[in-house]
Amino acid sequence: MILYPHLDVNSEGHLTIGGADTVALAREFGTPAYIMDENALRAQFRTYLTAARTHFGETALPAFASKALCFTEIYRIAAEEGLGIDCVSGGELYTASRANFPAERIHFHGNNKTDADLAMALSMGVGTIVVDNTDELMALDRIAAEKGVVARILLRITPGIDPHTHRAIQTGNVDSKFGNAIVTGAAMAITRLALSLSHVSLGGFHCHVGSQIFDLDPFCDAADIMMRFIADVRRETGYTATDLNLGGGLGVPYTSTDKAIDYAAAIADIAAIVRKKAEALSLPMPRVILEPGRSLVAAAGITLYTVGGVKEIPGFKNYISIDGGMPDNPRYALYQSEYTALIANRAAAPADFIATVAGRCCESGDLIGEGMPIQRPVRGDILAVLTTGAYNYSMASNYNRLPRPPVILVKDGVARVAVRRETFEDLVRLDV
Repeated sequence: MILYPHLDVNSEGHLTIGGADTVALAREFGTPAYIMDENALRAQFRTYLTAARTHFGETALPAFASKALCFTEIYRIAAEEGLGIDCVSGGELYTASRANFPAERIHFHGNNKTDADLAMALSMGVGTIVVDNTDELMALDRIAAEKGVVARILLRITPGIDPHTHRAIQTGNVDSKFGNAIVTGAAMAITRLALSLSHVSLGGFHCHVGSQIFDLDPFCDAADIMMRFIADVRRETGYTATDLNLGGGLGVPYTSTDKAIDYAAAIADIAAIVRKKAEALSLPMPRVILEPGRSLVAAAGITLYTVGGVKEIPGFKNYISIDGGMPDNPRYALYQSEYTALIANRAAAPADFIATVAGRCCESGDLIGEGMPIQRPVRGDILAVLTTGAYNYSMASNYNRLPRPPVILVKDGVARVAVRRETFEDLVRLDV
């Protein structure tokens, strides 16, 4: 096993994913290429669904935070596995519609939904709109009135928790661009306003504390704070929330030094807090929604590249240049995110070469990682970067006018194209 059980090394010394030889996959589909193990995806979806319903009750719903990975087939898989989805744009809503995803299981998010976004969500019959702010709430009430419907909503609440992750992925602090802070009174004020409107129906509240978090304390603290807020709302307004969306954010291991999380056990621990607070506050147990993204899809994916040049600078560092880079994986450039990499065609060999893996862009910051232990490469080798199922394809760009890679799904050793490779013609298709 290499980091995850669906990754292995075969008798030829090649890295495999889901039983498929990655060297053969690179030969068949070219590089760069995103490779996803469909069985690993489905297994993680089932882990979340089973644990949520076991510990929170049969009405609990994990909703896949699809900003982590959005394409038509992933929505079809989520639908088949019984999950909901969390969408954050008209484009994600459109993709979900194209996949015939059940609209009633969609939660629509975003801190600045346009009028067109809100109208689209209402026309699609989206089950729940998570309202971020007062301006949006008033716009939604107006648009729903124009359409002659009542929009079911949750209000996004800021619990005031610092999960000690990278600043760019913290969302639960009081000064976040997201939501309405409890401590300032904004959360109670928008709740009162929502209850006074005739074309929105308040179902409850949503919060999210951040991303790539390995410590359960922020999630447990958020659950505690939100249950107390629900009790405060009941005391001040007489309204009792039926839904509590606790967001997502549990971390995943990118390297062997990262902590592994038992996701089912984590859900059980968070559920125990919610049940305890419900009992202590004499509240009914709410319907709980979870919104995992990265922890559902990251581990299932790898990215394959072809090595171009190997540059050794004595006394300084070594560089491995690959045929992809920040256009298909911008996370190191953005967050200095660590990864595990290996030479797929010599995966069993010692990783005794320390190098910086550099992309092909005309940009000094185009790196996948620095100081990475890897097998000594030569031009033409296949380099695999692990744990790229989240925030790689979904954040990919055409920087330097490079076509985006395909997404290949592997199931029981058999590969199929889920998203085809972009062509040069695709790059100019919108040019006039």
